[in-house]
Amino acid sequence: MKRSAVFLLFLSAFPAVQSPVAQTVQKPNVVIIFIDDMGYGDLSCYGNKQIKTVNIDWLARQGTRFTQFYASSPVCSPSRVAMLTGQYPARYKFYTYLDSRQKNRENDMPDYLPASVPTLAKTLQASGYATAHFGKWHMGGGRDVDDAPLPAAYGFDRSFTSFEGLGDRTLHLDDALNKASALLGKGKIVEAKQHQQTQLYVDSALAFIKKNTKKPFFLHLFPNDVHDPYNPKAGAEMEFEKVSNNKHQQKFLATLKELDLQIGRFINELRRLGKLDNTLILFTSDNGPTDWPYYYKNGGEPPCSAGDLRGRKWSLYEGGIRVPFIAFWPAHIPANKVNNTSVMSVVDFVPTICALTGTKMADSYQSDGFDRSKILLGSTKETTNDIYWYYSNKPLPGKMENISPALAMRSGNWKLLMEPDGSNQQLYNLEKDQQEKDDVFNREKEKAERLSAKLSEWYQQTVKGYKSGN
Repeated sequence: MKRSAVFLLFLSAFPAVQSPVAQTVQKPNVVIIFIDDMGYGDLSCYGNKQIKTVNIDWLARQGTRFTQFYASSPVCSPSRVAMLTGQYPARYKFYTYLDSRQKNRENDMPDYLPASVPTLAKTLQASGYATAHFGKWHMGGGRDVDDAPLPAAYGFDRSFTSFEGLGDRTLHLDDALNKASALLGKGKIVEAKQHQQTQLYVDSALAFIKKNTKKPFFLHLFPNDVHDPYNPKAGAEMEFEKVSNNKHQQKFLATLKELDLQIGRFINELRRLGKLDNTLILFTSDNGPTDWPYYYKNGGEPPCSAGDLRGRKWSLYEGGIRVPFIAFWPAHIPANKVNNTSVMSVVDFVPTICALTGTKMADSYQSDGFDRSKILLGSTKETTNDIYWYYSNKPLPGKMENISPALAMRSGNWKLLMEPDGSNQQLYNLEKDQQEKDDVFNREKEKAERLSAKLSEWYQQTVKGYKSGN
């Protein structure tokens, strides 16, 4: 398919949204697009002036774009666990990314997520959905871990992943991690250059949809292009020499452009197949943009963007955990809307998707998130629930001012950060100060005391309790 065909999706627009509570007899298809390390300011619809992410922007115009949405961790593995289970990753002892067996022991973590965990995929699979995962996994398998369950154990009929998972996968064999994965076996391996891998994920997703025409489908599309180091097609970065002198940024922008084209190709093919009108698409990122120390050498700056937010990946300041979020479902989710007020988190995905698909999780299941379906469907009635984070600070950000305390919570417009022992408390009013420049802890002692008590209780129950096996 020619790339120019991607832009055919712009030639027509959907009709105006009818009632936000409009119903459909047929269950909707569901696609979660979970980007790796995409920062809050990386998309042009979130303020990037260096590139036009035309296809993702189109998705935002035809749906609702949210500006206060959060990942559940500033690093990949725990963030993905939260999305998959609808529960805080600390419940499964996920505090940072999965590494080798030795590093996992040092970090007091398992080698993989137990296959017994509750997942939305299992529930949708049992209720008649065809389920599949395409792209980065990173919840078990890779490096020297060869005994992790395959994605099928978590409810996926089909999977095609990368070096951070087992089963069928694509590897580029240009680095040690990909070579280590190849030695593990446990699935069919398709060798491809890194810049070709998202195309393979999209091809696989479309083939799966075409094969399962009698069922609604539930898909994970998890590209890992914009996780550094960036390896676009040779010479592609030259297009961006005039917009940035940063060689890393040039390569990032070239990689982002290819990612946007592939997402456009996926959307356009859904339309051609007659599937787009009844497909719920949720687009977001697993954490903020990269922050390796070497980017700052000799006065350098890192690639990607957290917009005007403080912090980046590996930080519990806003830039590490606040991420883009776009929700799309024609005639159900309002088009051309920006929601600046609703505070939501990726742990809300499971209860929200259950509500939108008319699916019920097991009675014993308890999500740490909340049903936000009415918000997605256009309700202006706000509900507030506290959101919590724990990050083990392994690894640390590359810039000193981005290093945050290990605990954080958001309660309404207030955000409190502190260490597990209660020290280094910081309090910010995000309504007035989303850049977290004005620490009002000393001026709002009563509020800080109330929030720190709640955060301490959450830490004792959800983090420390699970660390000790209670």
